[in-house]
Amino acid sequence: MTERAWEEKLKIRTAGREDAHADALHYPYEPTPYDVLERLGKSRYLTRKSRLVDYGCGKGRVGFYLRQTVGCTVTGIEYDRRLWQAALDNLARSGAHGVRFVCTAAERYIVDSDDCFYFFNPFSVEILRAVMGQILESYYAQPRQMRLFFYYPSGDYLAWLLSQDILTLTDEIDCRDLFSGENPREKILVFELPGS
Repeated sequence: MTERAWEEKLKIRTAGREDAHADALHYPYEPTPYDVLERLGKSRYLTRKSRLVDYGCGKGRVGFYLRQTVGCTVTGIEYDRRLWQAALDNLARSGAHGVRFVCTAAERYIVDSDDCFYFFNPFSVEILRAVMGQILESYYAQPRQMRLFFYYPSGDYLAWLLSQDILTLTDEIDCRDLFSGENPREKILVFELPGS
C-alpha cells in the first residue's frame, strides 16, 4: 500500500518532516516509512502480547500501524507538545484502542512492564544513555526478555550500542531494497536483553 493509502486506512495524518523544535539533543520529526514498518511487523519479533514504547513518536505513525497490523500495545513518548497534540488528534480520529501517548522527556519515562522499544534516531546519544538507564532499571527489577529496534541507526548510536555488554545484536532487518541506492543505514537493528 502507498503512504497515502495507509494514512487513509488508519485515519491518521502523520506525513511530513518537522524540525521546528529540533536542537542539538532532540532531532527533527520524520515518520518511519510504512514499508519499513511492514518489514518490522512481519519479522515476528512483535506479537499481540508485546508492549512497545516508541521513543520520539511524533504524530504516532508507528503506534497506529503496529497496533493495527500486529495487535501489540503501544505507548508513544514525545517531548514536543505540538507533535504530541497531533498524535492525540490522530488518536481521536482513528478511534484506535491499545495506543496511548505521553508528553514527557524520553529520559523521564518510567518503564513499567514494557518489553519492546523502538527508536528512529529521535535524540542524541546522551539522551539514549539516560533512556537505557530507565530501561535497565526496569529490567533489573523485573528480568524479562526485551527487544530494542533501531531504524536507520546513526554511527554514534551504533558505536554506543555495540559497546554495551548487556545488549546482544541479534538481527538486522535489511530495508535497502525498499529505497533507491544502497544506503547501508536502511535497516532495523534488533538488540536483545536476555529473559529471566
